[in-house]
Order: sequence, then C-alpha cells, then structure tokens
Amino acid sequence: MAKDSFSFDIVSEVPMNEVANALDQARREVLTRFDFKDTGTTLDRDDSLFEVPATTENRLQAALDVLKDKMVRREIPLKALLVGPMLPAARSTYRQTVHVNQGISDEKAREITKFVKGVGAKVQSQVQKDQVRVTGKKKDELQTIIQFVRGRDFGVATNFKNFRD
Repeated sequence: MAKDSFSFDIVSEVPMNEVANALDQARREVLTRFDFKDTGTTLDRDDSLFEVPATTENRLQAALDVLKDKMVRREIPLKALLVGPMLPAARSTYRQTVHVNQGISDEKAREITKFVKGVGAKVQSQVQKDQVRVTGKKKDELQTIIQFVRGRDFGVATNFKNFRD
C-alpha cells in the first residue's frame, strides 16, 4: 500500500564537533601568529559560547576574523554565529562573546511557515519545537519549497532533514 504524503523538516543545526575543530584550529593560529604575540588574545569555549579577550580592539577583531575563517573552512554557516558587542574588560582589555545558535526560534519558525504558505504550493507547514515540518502529497512540491527556502534569507542557518516518503 502506497503512502499518500511526503514530508521534510527545516532545522537549524550545526555539527558541534566541527565547531570544536574550527575553534581548535583558530586557537593554534592565534598562538603561533607573530601579530598576536603578547596581546593576551585567547579563544575560550564554554559549550556553545565562545569568549574572546584581547588587549586591543584590533587584535580582538583579528581573532574573530581568524575564527570566522576557520568556521567557513569547516562549512559552518556564519549565520549560526551570534556575535555579541565588544565590551571593555578589566585592566584595559576588551572582550567579546560568540554564541552558536542551535534550533529555530519561535519567531523565525512562524516567519518560515508564513513564507512556505505564501509560495502557493499545496503543502502544509507546522512548527514543532525548534523546527518546521513541511508535508505535501507530491515530492516535486516539497523540492520546490526547499529551493524557495534556500533562496530566502531568514537570518538563521537552515538545513533540511528527514525527506520522507
């Protein structure tokens, strides 16, 4: 008996092992580069939150650039990174935090659902915790939705999982 509907999930997931590898590579580069010598620049990680302290704003920005470069090389979308403001810290140093976003917020999920319904394909979309489930009777319509969602910037890194038949 054939199933009469197909579905997939729109998620925002980042492989944390790749994030850890990118952070490790960035740490090694900061330790070995001459322009970071004696600047107190480090990259610290606490689960999905990074902290970057440095003695000058320029070194802080350069360390963030190194981190972003390593993330891109590891195919981690920069949309998944939420960079906090540059704040002054103790002993005339500067500090900045970077958070790795996992999951789609309710607000973004509603925006994605509204967009999917506005495309005009005969599909249903619903928010399920931190993901959006799209269901339809034809695979072609689901593939069209995937292309439209990829072409639009929602401000979060989007991935597609569980394309089921």
